[in-house]
Amino acid sequence: AGDGDCGHTHARAARAIQEWVRARPPPSAPAQLLSALADLLLEKMGGSSGVLYGLFLTAAARPLHNRNDLPTWADAMDAGIEAMQRYGGAAPGDRTMLDSLWAAAQALHALRSPGADLLQVLATAVQSAEAAAEATRHMEAGAGRASYISSAQLLQPDPGAVAAAAVLKAVLEGLRS
Repeated sequence: AGDGDCGHTHARAARAIQEWVRARPPPSAPAQLLSALADLLLEKMGGSSGVLYGLFLTAAARPLHNRNDLPTWADAMDAGIEAMQRYGGAAPGDRTMLDSLWAAAQALHALRSPGADLLQVLATAVQSAEAAAEATRHMEAGAGRASYISSAQLLQPDPGAVAAAAVLKAVLEGLRS
């Protein structure tokens, strides 16, 4: 979706993460892992996506400093989204990556229920993110790069929303394997 820039940016991030993991074992503590990923993406990913993911991961790490239970992961997602909204200026419905992340976060709230099954909740979150990404196809762009383009030319889903859903799906697949 889009002009290819978003895909190149995400591919650059994926290569940087692969190199990082090959060079040293990533931190095992969730807060340190997310903070290290934030630093890596800020340095290597580039573009507004790199900044937004860096903000998201930095904020998401904070709730995980003292706790690592499932409800805290839902809190971490909410904290990341709040940071993206505050610093990025977008809101759900603006046709950005935030649409996918927000939809996933709503599904992840189920992690706050006693006995929640992580993989089942995450699978639902991925489905929600993918549906939200597809729904951006019919949205008016209120923020981000697409807001500078005539809506008549926006025929594909938002590239950032598609990419964010793909990242969440990769996390799910990684946890399953």
